[in-house]
Amino acid sequence: MVIAADEPLLEALEEKAESLLERHLATAKEWFPHTLIPWNQAEAFEADYEWSPAEANLEPAVRSALFVNVLTEDNLPYYFRDIERMFGRDGAWGEWVRRWTAEEGRHGFVINGYLLATRSLDPVELERARMIAVQTGAVPEPPNAAEGLAYVAIQELATRISHFNTGERVADPVGRAVMRRVAADENLHFLFYRDAMSAVFEADPSTAVIATEKQVTDFAMPGVGIPGFNAHAKAIAEAGIYDLAIHHDQILQPVIMRDWGLAKLEGLSAAAEQARERLIRYIGRVGKVGMRIAARREERLAALAERQFVGG
Repeated sequence: MVIAADEPLLEALEEKAESLLERHLATAKEWFPHTLIPWNQAEAFEADYEWSPAEANLEPAVRSALFVNVLTEDNLPYYFRDIERMFGRDGAWGEWVRRWTAEEGRHGFVINGYLLATRSLDPVELERARMIAVQTGAVPEPPNAAEGLAYVAIQELATRISHFNTGERVADPVGRAVMRRVAADENLHFLFYRDAMSAVFEADPSTAVIATEKQVTDFAMPGVGIPGFNAHAKAIAEAGIYDLAIHHDQILQPVIMRDWGLAKLEGLSAAAEQARERLIRYIGRVGKVGMRIAARREERLAALAERQFVGG
């Protein structure tokens, strides 16, 4: 059930949602998970099977990324619950919610299929973690539609980047194709939400700024309920798959500052003006911290390469 206070905003954006849905359906490509999974590599698992990292030619950080990515996708029931709560089940918004859910369902299926067929992760650990994550059902829960749109726009782009960068680190071309296919879907989802949120900025910039500031400063990826999430997230960041520098350079700056034109907005309420100032300062701090982290990572990689050269 949509929050009563959100009904005027969603009704005002109904026509925009309909046009964005039509654009999405015209742009999205039909694809089939079964054609991407390398079934010829699959073998039956013996009852006493014990997985070894040697079975997968993957860096530990890439295994962490695949682990987090697939379990994030597996938590789809709770994402569906929340976006239907925020956007409703009627009209263009309801149609979008159901279409988005159907497309997201393929992501978990194809990544799971690939991981099991290639034995890239421990299937027992993966299934136990899936049970914990889905039983826990921990997902971000924005309190209203404006904050929800701000969050999912950022989150979908972050997910697209994470999937794509993970795929680029997988030596297997089939694995890269799987992750690129999923990333392409996530990019279309991002475009829907980005442009829907742009309409909020046009219709009610003060509400949009306050919502964005809250969601950006409290942002968390949707995998927070995954067992060992913090350790996996650290490994993913240290490997440069997804870190603060990427978050700043590829999300906060291009989306919030450029696409939503945060610094150029006029006619804001006093509360929104304060929120804008806080958000601009926050984005600046994230950029500085991200640059320091990226520089330290490059120094570590250079030192490692030098040791390997000398040792070789």
